Amino acid sequence: MQKPSEYENKRKKTLRWGYLFAVGALCVFVLFIARIVILQNTNVQEIKDDYINNNYRTATLKAARGNLYASDGSILATTVMRYDVYLDFKTIKDTVYTNNIGPLTDSLSKMFGKSRADFRKRFDEQRKKKNQYYSLVKGLDFDEYDRIRKFPIFKRGKNKGGFIIDRNYKRELATSEIGAGTIGIDNGVAKAGLEGAFSKFLTGTDGQRLEQRVNSSQWKPIDFWKVKEPTDGQDVYTTLDLRIQDIAHSALEKQLINFEAKHGTVIVMEVATGKVRALVNLKETETGVYEDTYNYALKDNIEPGSTFKTISLLAAMDDGFIDENTTVNVGGGVWTYAKQRISDGHGGGTYDISDVLAKSSNVGTAKLITKYYADKPEIFLDHLRRWKLFDKMDIELPGITKPRILTPKSKSWNAATLASIGYGYATNINLLQLATFYNGVANKGKMLKPIFIDKIMKDGKTIFEAKEEVMVKKMASDKAIQMMTSALTKAVEKGTGRSIFTPNLKMAGKTGTARFEYWLPGPMKYRASFAGFYPADNPKYTCYVMISEPNVSKGFYGGTVSAPVFKEIAGKTFLKTPQNIEKEMLVDRKVNLSKMVEPNVKIAVNNKQMPSVVGLIGKNAIPQLENLGYRVDFKGVGRIKEQFPLEGTTISKNQRIYLTLQN
Repeated sequence: MQKPSEYENKRKKTLRWGYLFAVGALCVFVLFIARIVILQNTNVQEIKDDYINNNYRTATLKAARGNLYASDGSILATTVMRYDVYLDFKTIKDTVYTNNIGPLTDSLSKMFGKSRADFRKRFDEQRKKKNQYYSLVKGLDFDEYDRIRKFPIFKRGKNKGGFIIDRNYKRELATSEIGAGTIGIDNGVAKAGLEGAFSKFLTGTDGQRLEQRVNSSQWKPIDFWKVKEPTDGQDVYTTLDLRIQDIAHSALEKQLINFEAKHGTVIVMEVATGKVRALVNLKETETGVYEDTYNYALKDNIEPGSTFKTISLLAAMDDGFIDENTTVNVGGGVWTYAKQRISDGHGGGTYDISDVLAKSSNVGTAKLITKYYADKPEIFLDHLRRWKLFDKMDIELPGITKPRILTPKSKSWNAATLASIGYGYATNINLLQLATFYNGVANKGKMLKPIFIDKIMKDGKTIFEAKEEVMVKKMASDKAIQMMTSALTKAVEKGTGRSIFTPNLKMAGKTGTARFEYWLPGPMKYRASFAGFYPADNPKYTCYVMISEPNVSKGFYGGTVSAPVFKEIAGKTFLKTPQNIEKEMLVDRKVNLSKMVEPNVKIAVNNKQMPSVVGLIGKNAIPQLENLGYRVDFKGVGRIKEQFPLEGTTISKNQRIYLTLQN
């Protein structure tokens, strides 16, 4: 048989490779056609979405938070605009950059205090990298922004000058020194104080904007397209009176320093409305200064001590067990009841009911309460329930505690517990709740819920206005309320609060000196308190003062430590106003106004220099200085005889001016 020739072998081999190539080409063609068919049937929106997701994103456009105001319209907290500056070097033409980079770096050097060479080096580096979103500076205020946007190159704007602005909001407190803790925060993580309480009104609705990817880590805003504009928050007017807040803050801080105390609280409520006009909490820091960092008035339950005697005895007065003729023998000031030793620090003998309060007798209170309620303590406790002292207060501010008062159902109850409750132990109540009770007595038995909000406004229109909320319509009989008011007035005039007595202002109140952590070894710790209202015959304000852990070597009784704070607040909030100065001169000082007539002298502060006000009538000069924005602290009545700062001294808007008037 003849073998195939070499030519035929090569021919067959070539044909096989040709067939294989044709089959391969056919497969590629089929795959190509299949891909076209798949693409034609693919949702174009999916491709678009995929592209957008990788190169664009929707970012939040923050809404401005509403302003927080004091009752008189003074700003407590506000949202201010801050400007971040970014540069897009890719959009700046070479000729523009070369011709203007020198003047630009000169301007930036003068504004920020850095060398022009430093700016030039950084800019050249970023331009070489073609950085489209270089962060130049952050947090500029409007004046700084308005200045920088007029610099060479930048004044050409975004598209020609590469000048990109990102606007942000920053929350600022206007009165941080006299109420940062009271004003509080809402930073998205924690809520506290007024900011936290009214956040649902203050918070606006965020908008959205589109941002374009610049590189793997940077995105820049697209100006021509916005999804949704933000809606700014509403403005909230609180009940705080900045003048009273300042007075309370200063008086408390001074006393904390004098007695080297750990912390203190002041609450001032308006009797007729329940509006909280001042809320001050000061705590000693590690550096020895006092700051408003924790709301003791709401967040701490304490054994109030003797300020609770007002509550106990009002219950017995309302039940008719005691009246003006009731007497109690306290012996030598020591009494043992149910194996518990009860003692007084103010002598002994037979007291009438006003003496029990005026001399703050533990023995007298315990004897009366146990005499009438020992067999049926629930009758006594029902008064406390009716006065909401078992309930957690329903207020706007977050963090308020629920009171804890022992009852016969408690495992800790024993035969002596009722006596302890009577004079302020075996109870744990927050200070706002106690102040609310005293305000009810001042309001002739009508207990009002503490109010922290006056109104809410949006675009100049009032959309909500707070009204009084009655917690207890009638706390006790008219006779009982009047009897208690008289007893509290006597406590200031002749009792443990007599150190603050003044004929110029009739005050009613009760001292409190409570020992705490008495079960622990070590030095004794005290809380000194004073609770009351003024003027006693027609109450306008209720005030509760508590100072914790004063240096016992300097004093620890409520009448010594806390009562002077109450007196200073009362004097400055009620007496020392222009209308009451005139009343004081006419009635109390018997001043002849005909000798005090002067032309209407207008006070002016020129070039921030303190003018001379010596010789001017106080009631004419003081309102003018306050209207100019200065804080005035003065004593006496009549004409001004001394001033500080002296004439010609440079003064600022937050300067406190001290004046001494003739008496």
